[in-house]
Amino acid sequence: MKKIFLVLLAAATAISVSAQQYKAPLIIANGGFHQHSSSGAKNTMSALKAAQKAKFYGSECDVNLTKDNEVLVVQSGAHPHRKAKPKADVQRSTIERMLEIPYTNGEYICTLEEFLERVAKKPGTKLILDLKNQATPQRETILVEKVLDIVARYNMQNNVEYIADHAWTCLELIRKAPQGAKIAYIAGDCTPSYIKALGCTGIDYNYKTLKKRKGWIKQAHKLGMTVNTWTVNKEEDIRWCIQNGVDMITTDDPVLVKKIIKEMCPKQKKEKKKR
Repeated sequence: MKKIFLVLLAAATAISVSAQQYKAPLIIANGGFHQHSSSGAKNTMSALKAAQKAKFYGSECDVNLTKDNEVLVVQSGAHPHRKAKPKADVQRSTIERMLEIPYTNGEYICTLEEFLERVAKKPGTKLILDLKNQATPQRETILVEKVLDIVARYNMQNNVEYIADHAWTCLELIRKAPQGAKIAYIAGDCTPSYIKALGCTGIDYNYKTLKKRKGWIKQAHKLGMTVNTWTVNKEEDIRWCIQNGVDMITTDDPVLVKKIIKEMCPKQKKEKKKR
């Protein structure tokens, strides 16, 4: 009799867990949908186009400042082509130098203007602009002002969101961006309440940080902030993020994230279809 009871209890628990509904997070393709782009490289135009075609919520891209104060969309701090001789450092190179080196598929590094022109044609996918750290606060201010000016010129304020690793960059964005701009801090070393006090609208922390400080997710939500997490590529980590209520998942494998969301959040998907 005891064994039968335990079997029934286990079955009931399994049904309860499978029936549990989770909020479906939004998907942000890290560096664009580079897995299905022609270049296979992050931050390329083809990766952005692939993210738009797949209709992901966002396409994250790194924006950096050249020596001559031009804003480029380029992975990390150097030209990604391994055969570039010498390997060009963005912040120590001119825009002319950066644009003369092609990717392996023949594409070239894009300016922020070129990315915004593409978004204007297909505005369904937002650009998540990651403003890269600069050598000095003064240079970070220049980057902020340049980025905001370009976004304003293309009237794309509602089609971009901003993330930054330095608190100074976030503060400059908060002070200079139009009211309502979405700005998230990504370093992961501050409490949500502190970041809220700065004026940010969200936190964008590595999933390992959120696992160590799980309470920060609820704290951020209580403060009216969004919670994004990066860069989540493994199934068990994706499931953890969904179970713990993050609002967005930044990933190199958006197809896998989409598949798991479909499995874990079926109710939300059906509701969207009815609307």
